[in-house]
Amino acid sequence: MSAPGWLHRVGWRRSLWAALVVLSGAVALSSCGGTAKTDLPALPRVSNPQPGMIPQLPAYKVQVGDVLDVRLLLNPELDEEEVVRPDGKISTTVAEDVPAYGKTPSEISAELREQYRTTLKNPQITVVVHSFAPNRIYVGGEVVNPGEFVTVGPNLTISQAIARAGGVKLSADRTEIFVIRRGPNDTPEAFSVAYKDVISGNDPTADARLANYDMVYVPRTGVYEVYTWFNQFVQQFIPLNWGFSYNINPVATGH
Repeated sequence: MSAPGWLHRVGWRRSLWAALVVLSGAVALSSCGGTAKTDLPALPRVSNPQPGMIPQLPAYKVQVGDVLDVRLLLNPELDEEEVVRPDGKISTTVAEDVPAYGKTPSEISAELREQYRTTLKNPQITVVVHSFAPNRIYVGGEVVNPGEFVTVGPNLTISQAIARAGGVKLSADRTEIFVIRRGPNDTPEAFSVAYKDVISGNDPTADARLANYDMVYVPRTGVYEVYTWFNQFVQQFIPLNWGFSYNINPVATGH
């Protein structure tokens, strides 16, 4: 009479996957719990909520793509409409290659008056911004919808830009994100933002307003990097049915 044996198969791949799932869940819960600040003031209950007013806004500085109206009070036949070129300059019938990017309209007017004096005795010139070039912000990394975001008016803040990108993924590192900005002489500069402090209410002032052409990058968490490494360099070398088997009771044959 033969006694049936017990076959035990150990699936290491399944065990490793289960451990990763448990570890990721524990890290997610620990990172999400207890971060919200509870002593924040209540939102004012007004019928027509309005954002805070700024007593004095800084002077507007012309950007590439802005359309400028160059007006001459005593010589209207010389009025022109100019677009700020990619090199940041404008050219009129009288003046060539006048720097405009990063300057206020009044500063451009002063420069034009100096150059127009070679042709006119008393040029009275006014520069008016006819239309504004849109602001462009780029968001990449661990967000739902990375890409370019175009706005007109005030530049987006950090939280607004990430919201435009659909929010961060579960794999995102919320403690610190990065902003890459073009500095003097078009040199890239990197800045860090404590995004977790912004969304938790611990430091609302960290929600800084971005500059035109800023690149916001949301990195991955360390746990997700470990998972990616495991997926790329370990999992592919482990066969789906990898494991071993053994019999507790050997099959016995008899008469």
